[in-house]
Amino acid sequence: MKKSVLLIFCISVFFLVFAVISSANSAEPPSIVIIVNNPPENLSISLEDTMTKAIVYKKAWEAQYSFYSRDLRGDSSHTLIVSNDTDSDYYKIDVPVQSYRNIYTLDIKNKIITPGIHPLRSVILVSLRVFLTLLIEGCIFWLFGFRGKKSWVLFLVINLVTQGALNLWLDSFAITQSYLILALFVGEVLVFITEIALFSIAVKEHKVLRRIVYTLSANTASLVAGGFLITLLPV
Repeated sequence: MKKSVLLIFCISVFFLVFAVISSANSAEPPSIVIIVNNPPENLSISLEDTMTKAIVYKKAWEAQYSFYSRDLRGDSSHTLIVSNDTDSDYYKIDVPVQSYRNIYTLDIKNKIITPGIHPLRSVILVSLRVFLTLLIEGCIFWLFGFRGKKSWVLFLVINLVTQGALNLWLDSFAITQSYLILALFVGEVLVFITEIALFSIAVKEHKVLRRIVYTLSANTASLVAGGFLITLLPV
């Protein structure tokens, strides 16, 4: 058991390091993104100087209003016009055109805009995706006849590490909508390889072939489910 845990730790560290390095080199996102929770249907955000309207991506309870570098002038500050059918509010933000990953969170109710993403946002979304993945793969694990306590402990440890790393990797693409499916596919390939190795060596219940078939079946199911979820939920 100790050797199995050590093996899981070593391979997981490699997987996590690879995910972090890869996400650091991912494609640059839009210049400015305004995240709004539960926005009114008629809400629009524009730049005052050019009157360019933001491109809107809506998923579940969240909307992302994006401006690209081509929409911005050379000034180091910009004024946003946030409008609905009844009134308009103005917010000034300091963003140089050359910079990237300028994310702001707009609180419509309190009329406050703050730089960055709310700390709980990533925690909630990553936890939700990992929980749903564990639920799907856990059901398949049970259907494949795994009943031993050690097998389930290893299942939880392996999946918490690999799925946690995968979702942190996806989180780095949170405002790069066009790359999400590709990022999911690349990440799942790494999960496939890692989990096949770990389940084949660490888990002792049943024959190796059954463990490999389980891993392929579970990760195929989670890939399909994950692709569906990222079309519905914010990332």
